[in-house]
This record gives sequence, structure tokens and C-alpha cells, in this order.
Amino acid sequence: MQAVFPSRSPPAAPGVRREDEALLRGLGCFVHDVRLPDTCHVAFVRSAHAHALLRSIDGAPARALPGVLAVLTAADLGEQCMPAANPLLPELAPTDFPLLPRQHLTYVGQPIAMVIARSHALACQAAALVGLEVQALTPELDFAAPAQASPVARTAHGSPEPSQPTRPMQLSVHAKLQLPRVLAVALEPRACLARWDAQQARLTLWLGSQSPSRAQADVAGALGLPEAQVRVICPDVGGAFGAKASVCPEELLVALAARHLGGTLRWASSRLEDFSAGMHGRGARLSGTLTLDAAGDFQALSARLDFPLGAWLAFSALVPLRNAARVLPGPYRVARLDLQGQASRSHTAPVNIYRGAGRPEAALLMETLIDQAARASGMDPVALRQRNLIRAADMPWRSATGELLDSGDYLRTLERACARFDYPAERASQAARRAAGECVGIGVAMYLEPCGQGWESARVTLHADGRVTVASGSPDQGQGHASTFAQIAATELGCQAQAVEVLLGDTDTCPAGIGALASRSTAIGGSAIAQACREARSRRQGGEALPLTAQARFTAAEAWSHGCVMARMAVDADTGEPRIERLVWVDDAGHIINPVLARGQLLGGAAQGLGQAMMERMVYDANGQPITGSLMDYALPRASDMPAMEIESLCSPSPHNLLGAKGVGEAGCIGVPAALMNAARDALQAFGEPELQLPLTAEQLWRAMTFSSNSPQPAGKGATR
Repeated sequence: MQAVFPSRSPPAAPGVRREDEALLRGLGCFVHDVRLPDTCHVAFVRSAHAHALLRSIDGAPARALPGVLAVLTAADLGEQCMPAANPLLPELAPTDFPLLPRQHLTYVGQPIAMVIARSHALACQAAALVGLEVQALTPELDFAAPAQASPVARTAHGSPEPSQPTRPMQLSVHAKLQLPRVLAVALEPRACLARWDAQQARLTLWLGSQSPSRAQADVAGALGLPEAQVRVICPDVGGAFGAKASVCPEELLVALAARHLGGTLRWASSRLEDFSAGMHGRGARLSGTLTLDAAGDFQALSARLDFPLGAWLAFSALVPLRNAARVLPGPYRVARLDLQGQASRSHTAPVNIYRGAGRPEAALLMETLIDQAARASGMDPVALRQRNLIRAADMPWRSATGELLDSGDYLRTLERACARFDYPAERASQAARRAAGECVGIGVAMYLEPCGQGWESARVTLHADGRVTVASGSPDQGQGHASTFAQIAATELGCQAQAVEVLLGDTDTCPAGIGALASRSTAIGGSAIAQACREARSRRQGGEALPLTAQARFTAAEAWSHGCVMARMAVDADTGEPRIERLVWVDDAGHIINPVLARGQLLGGAAQGLGQAMMERMVYDANGQPITGSLMDYALPRASDMPAMEIESLCSPSPHNLLGAKGVGEAGCIGVPAALMNAARDALQAFGEPELQLPLTAEQLWRAMTFSSNSPQPAGKGATR
């Protein structure tokens, strides 16, 4: 046994994802796959109005159907409210929101009543028979007029006056960006299965979640039970991306109803329900002004950030605004900073974190301003960035918003991206193609990716037969945590990764944890595993008999990844159709544990970033009705939409965790949209400075070219007519 856990730990081979075989063979177990005897089914009666008064509910016709067990309203389940939001920002106003309404309806798709029946089809049929008497009211939509707006939280950052006088300001550029709401569109829509055990007074909830420990606490709070009497099991999760980081009203209602009826209940959201009543992402309005001196040094940045919250606040609802405000001005030195932001409620579906959560918004605003400044000043956009990037010698760097950037060589990353892209040759080719009448643009974007902070936990058990069991509080939604965590443990203990069993996503078998969000799982969760392994190895070497178990709770300051994306885009001058011809990406996520999995995370993030940039958009009409209610109306990128990507990973290890790791999962959603926006604006440079917005559809680009006040008539093939 001594040879299994030597004092020197050779690196474990990266291997392949251990999760893949079962999933590729259709042997995964998602919430939809869990089957229990005597399960009844839940369907929700939902609001057809964005804003209305609820006068009465008539459940008698539904109750009369054979096989319908109950029609439950707020009068049956009590006045339960959603858990409070994470109070990350000052001036947080009270935001109590009932699980089921008694009087006020506040968004289309809001659950009003729940029907429980012997089959799913019967529950849906009965729900359609529930009568509602309502009085429609005028809804308040996202970004209402100032007189109507109801900010829930505000934030502000400003720089003190510099000790040395700044140089005279020579140039100011201004940008306004409106980012539409988008959807995570997980492969598995929201679903849960709740079983109440009356003998033990205990609830077991199968749930697709990124944060099982917090879900356990939230469900226990709703039921008025100690947390130990609630078990949350997260089997395979068909995608999450932030949308499954917080519980929703339906999940808490299913748990309450299971106890109320003393049985087992299943609810699975339809795709339509996820579109109309699930948690959305993005949706911000941003404006900013960047001022430069004659030499091109950034003198001042002012920005106004407006984020929607929807009708109720998820636990992480304030994260996008907080992140956007603290990430600015990105990886650059700016002498003075003035940031103001607010988050406001509206009669729309809730907005939660979505892959990147505020970081993409900050990058879009800053990088758009820099490219505008380059065009206005006649400077090359790469040279302008080079001049203003924070230098590696200045790390760690305390930003004007108080954030501590731990490590990184931003200038090296930009220069490496330029070398991979062959930037001078690309500019020469662009000039030649423009002379021939083509619309071709080159976009550059730098970005930062703060990777979570705080604690995570792990438990490691060394067995007498050489097996190792690792349990983590950070679950998996497709990232490959079981493979990564086994590799970390094997490296620390000097054993084979195949000998390591990894337990995830079950509050009965795993320690409590924050969860898998904010790109924190490897840096913080992985460090907790490493810490527990080191303790276990030390105790084994000290003569302690097997089996032995070591637990660790690792707390870390935030690590900051960064990178540079460069893109070439051609725009058809006749139709406006954009074509991404090339994308080069240099990312620095610190020490990479598993390069194969890291690359997969980069590619997946890039796909979602490209979707946001080029095609995805959730739309409401003036009455608060969602009119993009299905995948017939909401465009997602296909494999054919993805360009070939040249990716290179650098390494500036973080000093803030045991592995030197940083986050990698959200980078594509941060850097790719900003680079594509700048490529599109550069392609249309001959048409002035069009105020392009995401998504960069062919129609928008065609209109920008056709109706530009200074629209030229380039000669040659593909010329605008």
C-alpha cells in the first residue's frame, strides 16, 4: 500500500473524458430519466398577461376530471415567497415575490395554480380547464422611461483625482449598446422530481442544478425543515450555463405540493415554458465615453450600465451588473473612471446569470470604444491597445474599481495573437480586397474573466485496496469535472486516475459547496481536492491505518483569466450577409489541468458567444408578450455557422490557489462577441460609424450600408448598388 501513495507525485495522464461513453451510448441519467413508482404529474396554470389583477380562480372543471388529484393555489400552499437575492450591491430594495400569486400577475408565463394528475397529458388537459378572471393592466417593460423605472439596486465606481495632472484631453468617443435578452436553451429544459417520505419527514428532490447545496437550503426554507431533512440529487444535467444556478418558483412549488399531498410528483418544463417563464440572460443597455490625450493614452472612462431584472430576482440576479461594473475598464490603464449602474424590475421573465454574467457586456463596451477611438484618431487599433495595457511588471494590479488582478502578461497575449493572426499581412490583404470592392473587417478584443472567489469543499477517502473516493461540493453540467477531479487527485496521491471514484451532485454523499458557477470549479473546487489529498497523504505516511478520510474547505481570492480574440469578417455588399472567415484566439487561464477539456470549454463558450453576436435575440412586444417563443423563432448557431478557430493557451499561474489555475469556461462568451462586433464595424468603415447592435444580422448590416448618409459606391465585384 505504501507504493500507492508515494511522497513524490508523478503527473497523471490527461486521458479522455470518463463521462463520454455513457452519454454517447444513451446511457446517461437525466432528471427526465428518473422513474419512481406511484408518481403523479404537475402542470401549471400560467398567466397570459404581463401585468394584471387576478380576480378569481375556478378549479372545479379541472377537479371534475377522473384522475385529477388536486388543483392547488396560494390559498392551499400558503404565502411562501422566493428566497432572497444575494445582496451584492448597495441600496438593494425589498423584493419579496410569492410563489403563487393572490392578486397581482407580473409576467407572461407566471405560475398561478398547479394541477396534479395521474398522467402528464391529463394534468395538461385539466390545467387548460381552470378558469381565471383577470383585469389586464399596462405592463412596464425593460428600460422603462425614467419616470416609470423602479431600480432595485445601484452601483457606482469612481477614481480619485490623480496626484499628477492629466495631459490635455484631445479626443472623446461615445458608444451606446443595447444587448437583447438571450436564452441558455439547455438540452434538458427545467425538470424536477420530488418524493416525500412521511415516516422520515424527509423530502428527496431530483433536480438539474449547478448549486445543489443552495437548492437544498432553499427547499428546506420553503418547507420549514432543517436542511438535513432535504436531499437534493443532481443526476446528469443537460446544460445549465447559469440558468440553473438558482431555484425557480415551479421547483419550490413541486416540493411543497409533494409534502402537501404526501406523495411523489414530477414536473418537466416544455420548451415554450422555458422560453416564456424560464430565466433569461443578458439584456443590458450600456453607454460610455472614452477620452484620450494627443499621445493616445486613455485619460477617462465614463459609463452608464442599465440591467433588467424581470419580475422577480433569482439568487444571482445582481451578478451581471456587479460584474460589468467591476470588470471595467478591462485590462487597461485609465487615469479617471466614472461608472454608474442600476438594475430594475419589469413585467417580464426573470433575468439571471448566463455564461459570462456581466463580463461580456464590459468587454463589448470597452472594446467598441477603443476601436472607435482608433478610427477617430487614425491610430492602429492594436497599437492603441498596446499603449494602454497594464504591464506584467505591475502585477498584481489594483484596478480603479478595487479589484486585484492577480497575474498575467496582457501585452504578450496581444502580441502572440497578432503573430498567430499575422496581423500586418491581414491588414494588407484587407486593403487589397477593399480596393476590389469587398467589405472586409478585422476585429480585435481583449478581455478579462474573473473566476470566482470564496470557498469550496472536498472529501477524500483512501481505501485499503488502493481505491480512492473523492467527493466535491461542485457538481457537473457537462464540463467533465469527474475527469478533472480524478486527475487532480491522482496527481496529488501518485496513483492512477482510473483508481479514483468521483462523487458529485448529491447532498447526502457530497460535502456542502457553493457550486459550479463563475468559472470557479477547478481553481477553487480543485484546490479543495488537492488540499484534502495532501492531508490524507500526510496522515498515511504518518502511519494512520486505512481507510482514512480527509476533508478540506479551501478559500481563495479571485483569479483573473484573460485573452485576445482576433477575427476577420466579410459582409456581402448586396445582401449584408456576414461571413466569419477567420478567428484566432489566445487565452490565458493559468495552469491548465486537462488541455482537452479546457479546449472543449473554449469551443463551447465560443459557440454561445457567436450565437449572441450573430443571431440570438429574445423579443417582447409592447404588451409584454414574448414573440420568440420557440426554436422556430429563436435562432441558434449550427455546426455550419462555426468558423475554424485557431486557439492557443498561455499560462500565467494564479498565486491565489493551490493549482495555479484560473477559469476557462466563460471566456468564449466574453471575447468572441466583442471581436465580432469590432470586425463588423471595421467592415463598414467606409459607411461612417454605424451604431451596430447585437445580433449582427444581415438585415441590420444591409440597412447600415444602404441608408448611410455618406454611403459610397465602391467599384468592382460585390459593389453596393
